Amino acid sequence: MNRTFDLCSKGMLAGGLAIALFAPLHGAQAKNDKVLYAFTGGHDGSEPFAGMIEDSAGNLYGTTSLGGANDDGTVFKVAPDGTESVLHSFDGTDGNEPSAAPIMDGAGNLYGTTFVGGANGAGAIFKLTPGGTESVLYAFTGGTDGLFLQAGVIEDSSGNLYGTALLGGAYDHGDVYRLTPNGTLTVLYSFTGGSDGAEPEGGVVEDSSGNLYGTTSHGGADNDGTVFQLAPDGTETVLHSFTGGNSDGSEPFAGLIMDGAGNLYGTTFQGGLHNAGTIFKVATDGTETMLYALQGGNDGANPEANLVEDSKGNLYGTASLGGGSGCGGSGCGTIFEIKGRGSEKVLHRFAGAKDGAEPASSLVLGQQGFLYGTASFGGGAGCGGSGCGVVFKLRK
Repeated sequence: MNRTFDLCSKGMLAGGLAIALFAPLHGAQAKNDKVLYAFTGGHDGSEPFAGMIEDSAGNLYGTTSLGGANDDGTVFKVAPDGTESVLHSFDGTDGNEPSAAPIMDGAGNLYGTTFVGGANGAGAIFKLTPGGTESVLYAFTGGTDGLFLQAGVIEDSSGNLYGTALLGGAYDHGDVYRLTPNGTLTVLYSFTGGSDGAEPEGGVVEDSSGNLYGTTSHGGADNDGTVFQLAPDGTETVLHSFTGGNSDGSEPFAGLIMDGAGNLYGTTFQGGLHNAGTIFKVATDGTETMLYALQGGNDGANPEANLVEDSKGNLYGTASLGGGSGCGGSGCGTIFEIKGRGSEKVLHRFAGAKDGAEPASSLVLGQQGFLYGTASFGGGAGCGGSGCGVVFKLRK
């Protein structure tokens, strides 16, 4: 993991629903990018590591890992005009440091995870109603059920939620779990840390047969991570073990997306020809193809978020670093497009204080041809000078 989390307790402060409205940011616009909202680090939130989702009215929903009424993170909404609303401020007892995007059901309820916090400090799964009532659906113990929820959840047609825990499980190398609507959690598979994989940072996707697919950031044949399949009966199959070399990359922090033919696409944080990360495809037969190796310069470096795909099969993603010489010389990150068999086009290079820095999240393919996302830092001089992060909008 390239992120550093403060795992120390911040105290169990009383809290509840914190609703606050903040004016949209004006005048902070880069050449190809518009900042919809810049976080201040106060009650509005700070450091949005996760991506977002969009509703039919064009509102965006996401999380910040810090900030809010208790500095334990928030769930927020950004309207199309850039107005931000804090829908919930975490207080530690109900979770702390949410690091993944929420999902929304047909009734408008939001579901998500927190990295730590909850009754046992090991992370929690929460539900937030349209009226603003938040409830903890499950608080992890940090033992065989799992520890540290880096990834969010997906929902099946029966209302079951599926996700991964970074650590914990039977062997303390993470697991895949299911949570039923009545709150019963079942560990579907515990990683051993060997050839089957270790430490899943990304979430899972499900096919029409109920198979789950995901990545582990470590483990596998060369301890450089895996792409795995988990059958409904709990059988785990490694579809690909990364080698860490020039041909396929290493440390896939992000989860996967699946196209209509069942092919899987993802990113690795490192490895490839320039050790700056890769974009890859895994076919239904398990064949892995490196579509593009980031060079670490103007095209970006170290992608750590899921890709998104448009109707033409083009892939879009973010690189957390690279793109120039800003942000201490390592670059502030990029937004890129992968077309066809792997040609890459940089759509935007972040500039730091002006428009954001270190985008660690997946993008939203929004309405009217726009891409939406978050940058973890930048957007101003707050939060110790590094900026508190932004929500941005970009035309493809």
